[in-house]
Amino acid sequence: MSVLKKIMTAFRGGVREMGEAVVDANGIRIFEQEIRDAKEELRNAERNLTEVMAKKMQTERRISQLKEQVVENERYATQALEKGEEALALEVAERLARISGELSEQQNIVSTFTRHVDQLKAQISKARSTIADHERELAIVKTTESVQRATIQVTENIANKDSKLSSARESLDRIKQRQTDRQDRMEAGDILAAETSETSLDDKLKSAGIGSDPNSAAAILARLKSKSS
Repeated sequence: MSVLKKIMTAFRGGVREMGEAVVDANGIRIFEQEIRDAKEELRNAERNLTEVMAKKMQTERRISQLKEQVVENERYATQALEKGEEALALEVAERLARISGELSEQQNIVSTFTRHVDQLKAQISKARSTIADHERELAIVKTTESVQRATIQVTENIANKDSKLSSARESLDRIKQRQTDRQDRMEAGDILAAETSETSLDDKLKSAGIGSDPNSAAAILARLKSKSS
């Protein structure tokens, strides 16, 4: 039984860790949804405030009507007394009592509505401020998340030997090597061309008898012939 309890405890711990991992992985999405839920609750509170304020206005109109009735019936009662109609004056007084009772009740209701309106307004104002703060914080964390993801991606790409940056470096090295090889071939060609040109010029000078070796056999024989003639 003890082993089973430990297994169940480990299982619950694993479930909790997985739940926390899911929450962490979707933190921004959850935060956004919570803000949307808060906005919906705020709209409901605003509708409730509107209803309470409308009922308060209706009650206040009823109070105004009752006050007019009080003034009117007090005048009736006074007139009845002036004419010696005490029984009639008493009936008017009884009606005044009923009107006054309702007036008192309506005034209590208005006081209650007033407290509710003030409370709702304060709560709505606080909720609006909190939501605005949350939305600013959401914008900040989303920007931070985007920057961090981009930074991680760039870092991983630079560190990866198969990254585009590494590939670009290899391409640059190959271009430089091809240019070096081409330059070497061009210089070798120039050298070969110069050597070929110099050899051709020497042949032409020899053919013209210019620059020939004075100690060659042909030159010596030419000088002997010149002396014997």
